[in-house]
Amino acid sequence: MSEQIRKPKRNIDVGSKKALQRIQSFYLSSLHLFDSLSVVNQAAILRKRDRLASSLPDARDILRGSLLPRIIRHRSNCPKCARGEGHPVAILAVGYPGARIRQICLRKEQVAYVKRCLANYQKLKAAIEEICEINQQLLRPEPGGKEDKRPQ
Repeated sequence: MSEQIRKPKRNIDVGSKKALQRIQSFYLSSLHLFDSLSVVNQAAILRKRDRLASSLPDARDILRGSLLPRIIRHRSNCPKCARGEGHPVAILAVGYPGARIRQICLRKEQVAYVKRCLANYQKLKAAIEEICEINQQLLRPEPGGKEDKRPQ
């Protein structure tokens, strides 16, 4: 008996060609949509970075350190200190490399300003961190192989 080697018939009907074209069209339009969304996302990221940069506190009004309450006690001839109450003062403590700490004694009228400057420092630090994260997002390669648009 001679067996014939059967070649599979290539059976493509019109319905499957249309389905294939629809799938290809869907993927192409999805890629275009994704590419245009990345441009929109990039623009939104840039707007967010600019908004953050414009909301930064004035760099002249920032202080780094900690505000600490202290009690000063005189050694002699002070009735308040003799009763054990002492004199409350505020200290700005700023740490430096080498485990050095500078302590600055503040007057009562300076405390509110120092608190405001310390808060500004924290806001500035948080905003800088967020701007750095945004800049890292902008460094990611864009889909579609577009040229690098980073400033030189």
